[in-house]
Amino acid sequence: MNLFVVGLSYKTAPVEVREKLAVQASRLRCHGCRLKLTGNLEELVIVSTCNRVEIYGVAEQVGRPLEKLFETLSSVEMDYEPYLYRKQGAAAVEHLFSVTGGLDSMVIGETEITGQVKQAYQAAQEAHLTGKITNRLFQTALQTAKEIRTETGIGRGSTSVGSVAVELAERIFECDLSRKTVMIIGAGKMGEACVKHLAKKGARSVLVANRSYDKALNLAAEFGGQAVPFDRCLEGMTRADIVVTSTGCPQTILHRSDLAQVMSARRNQPLFLIDIAVPRDIDAEVQELPNVYLYNVDHLEDIIRENVKNREHELARCREIISDRAALLLARFNRPRFVNETAPVPEGALAGAAA
Repeated sequence: MNLFVVGLSYKTAPVEVREKLAVQASRLRCHGCRLKLTGNLEELVIVSTCNRVEIYGVAEQVGRPLEKLFETLSSVEMDYEPYLYRKQGAAAVEHLFSVTGGLDSMVIGETEITGQVKQAYQAAQEAHLTGKITNRLFQTALQTAKEIRTETGIGRGSTSVGSVAVELAERIFECDLSRKTVMIIGAGKMGEACVKHLAKKGARSVLVANRSYDKALNLAAEFGGQAVPFDRCLEGMTRADIVVTSTGCPQTILHRSDLAQVMSARRNQPLFLIDIAVPRDIDAEVQELPNVYLYNVDHLEDIIRENVKNREHELARCREIISDRAALLLARFNRPRFVNETAPVPEGALAGAAA
């Protein structure tokens, strides 16, 4: 039985490539079932975030090139092979542990990825795509991530894309957000992280827009901000200095014509846009407009590189934990009676693994 991972990430592919393969959480089961059949796989889990798309699989024999699996995920004809990495056996195990623990993230030590891996695993399990190997693999990965956060300081400082986006906003305005209005479009986890950090930094005013107005109201109220109906987004942008988008929509929501309308209403005052969504929320053509400045998730790397330096002394301990836990798991896989000793994962068994 062969365990493998094939994927791409921010390290190997720019956002314009990653967004073509991104899988919405609601589609993980559907895509997983199709991949399992087309790839002749015994077990399968798809992990898709703003920074990576990865396929973890188990097969008796890999009967076709692994990169061909990605043709099933994309509706766009493109050669993805140059952007992909492939790992098997022990290398695949250690890679998943690093991903789940936040060591392979753009923001080293981020905690959001652990929940995203857990969600991906549970979606695959509910669709009956997992089995004895992937169940044990992902359970151990989540437990290892918890151990890393408990026993090391890898998560200190800015530990999410949302918090780094706020750092970028600070740099744009030379650390003073107290007289600025920031608008968040998308009230999901990344949007919530942005609002939380903006409140800490003393932003004068925070506007929150979301397709669910109730969700926007709740998030805005929690941090003393103001909710904006989604269909009045452009009107809200006329009042903002910085707009951060993280909607998770499969299509672009803001186009050049929209921003031209906004800039006319604000008399061409500078507007800074930070798009941390994948697929991207904002059409790249908007930056051709005068006084419109667009940043996407890949532009956060300079700040992130600085944050990594502050955590380098913790990385050795994290890697030691990962190496130890991977070795124990591989030894278990190699037991002659592993098939018989592995029971199905009970309901709620993972409740604390990613806490």
